[in-house]
Amino acid sequence: MGTGSVPCGRGRWSAEDIRRSMLVYAVTDRAWLHGRSLADCVREAIAGGATFVQLREKSAAHDEALTLARELKAVCGEAGVPFVIDDDVALAAEVGADGVHVGQSDMACVEARRILGDDAIVGVSAQTVEAALAAEAAGADYLGVGALHPTPTKPDAVDVTMDELRRICDAVSIPVVGIGGVDARTAHELAGTGVDGGAVVSAIFATDDCREAACELAGALGRAVGRRTRLRSVISIAGSDSSGGAGIQADIKTIEAMGLFAQTAVTALTAQNTTGVFAVAPTEPQMVSAQIDAVFDDITPDAVKIGMVPSGDVARAIAERLRAHEARNIVVDPVMVATSGAALSDDDAVGVEAAELFGAAAVVTPNIPETEALLGLLATRGDLPAKIVSEEDTASAASALAAHFGCAFLVKGGHGTHDANDVLATPGADGVVELRWFRSERIDNPNTHGTGCTLSSAIASGLALGLDVPGAVAAAKEYLCGCLRAGLDLGRGSGPLEHMWAFR
Repeated sequence: MGTGSVPCGRGRWSAEDIRRSMLVYAVTDRAWLHGRSLADCVREAIAGGATFVQLREKSAAHDEALTLARELKAVCGEAGVPFVIDDDVALAAEVGADGVHVGQSDMACVEARRILGDDAIVGVSAQTVEAALAAEAAGADYLGVGALHPTPTKPDAVDVTMDELRRICDAVSIPVVGIGGVDARTAHELAGTGVDGGAVVSAIFATDDCREAACELAGALGRAVGRRTRLRSVISIAGSDSSGGAGIQADIKTIEAMGLFAQTAVTALTAQNTTGVFAVAPTEPQMVSAQIDAVFDDITPDAVKIGMVPSGDVARAIAERLRAHEARNIVVDPVMVATSGAALSDDDAVGVEAAELFGAAAVVTPNIPETEALLGLLATRGDLPAKIVSEEDTASAASALAAHFGCAFLVKGGHGTHDANDVLATPGADGVVELRWFRSERIDNPNTHGTGCTLSSAIASGLALGLDVPGAVAAAKEYLCGCLRAGLDLGRGSGPLEHMWAFR
C-alpha cells in the first residue's frame, strides 16, 4: 500500500489501499501516555501492526494540536500509513494530513472534500443504513460505524448492533470500520459482518506496550474479517556469501528473525568461508536491475538494505531502479573489505555509491576503516582526521559525512579494542548536525563474521516496522548483541553469528 501502489482512486491512496488500511485503525488518546510521547506510542503501534492513524484530541488548543499533527504526520509518512484528523478540517488542511474523519453532526462530507481536495481521504461516521448510503453518495471514502459496545471514549455514542453493522456493510461498496469496545477479546464478534477492520482507542493506547497490543489486535482482527495481516518486507541488495555468515544470507536470517519477509537482489557471487574470500563474480548490472524490478513490481518492500556493490555500473543500476520505484527507508552499508581483508568493491563503486545512493538513504553505516576511506572523498577539508583513533575523531568524521551528504551516518565502533560504541550523526534542517551515541560493552567473542551486514539489515527491519532511525539503531544493536552473546562457534576462522538466538 502507499508509495508503492498504483492509484486508482484518491490521489496517493487508491481505493484498495484505503480498504486494506482499515484492519487496525488506531485512534489516539493522550489520557494513558504516562510520560510517553504520543508520537512514540503511535510509532510503536504502527510497528506492531496498526494500519491507519486518526488524531483525535478534541481538548487540545490549536497550537498544541498543530504540533501533535505535524509529529504524527511525519511518523505515519515514514511508515507509509494513512493519517487523518478527527473533525478538524482546517487543521487537516494546515498540516497537510492525508484526510479527515467527520461525524454526522460535524462538517458535511461534501464541504470537507471541497476544502481538502479530491486527493484527500474523507471518512464519515454512520449508525444506520440510511446514513451510510447518504455518506457514500456524498463521496465518503470509508465509514466508521459504532459504537458496537459501550466505551468510555464515546459515552454519548449510539449503540449499533452487529445485525445493523452487517446491513450497513451489505448496503455500501466503500470500506467499513467498526468502532467502540473493539479489542483482541471482542474482535471475533466482527466475523461475518463484512466489516474491513476495527477502530480502537484504549485497546492500544491504554496498554503498557502499544506495539504488543497492536500486534495481538492485528492477529485477532485479521482472523475475524478473514484477511491475513500484511507482513512487512525488506529487500537486501547485496552479495552472496557461500559460507552463510555475511551478505545476503546474513541479511535473510536477520530480517526473518526480526519478524519480516526477506527479499533479495544478488549483486555478486562469492566463494568464501570463515578463513577468507577465494573468488568474486559480479552480477551484470542489467540482472541486478531486473531483480529489483521483479521485487518492487509484486511485493513492494517497506525498506531497502544495500550491502556489497562490486562496481560503479552496478551502483548506478541500483540507484536508477530505486529512484524509479520511489524506494524508501534505504540503509546503505558501504561494504568495501571483507572481515578477512579481501576487497569486495572497486574505487568507482565507492564514488558512485556516495554520489547517487547516500543522498537517498535514511542512514549510512560505515565501520571505522570504511569511514576513513569515505573521508578521502572530502579531502579538501583540512580539519578532518586522517586516522580515527578517538571518540572525538569518530564524532568529527560522522558529523562531516552527514553534513556533506545530507543523510544520517552511523559510524560503528566495533573495530575499537575496549567497547562497541557507535555514533549517529543526523543533519538538521538548520544545517546543525545532531550527535547521539549508542554505547555498549565489547562482547568477548572472536566470531564476528557478518556483524556489519547483520546490523544494517536489522536497522532496515526496524525502519520497515515504523521505527525512526534512532529507534531502529537501538533495536538493531540489541539484536546484534544477542547474536554475539549466543557464542556460536563454527569454522576455522572468524565464524558466523547466531542469528536465530531468540528461537533456540
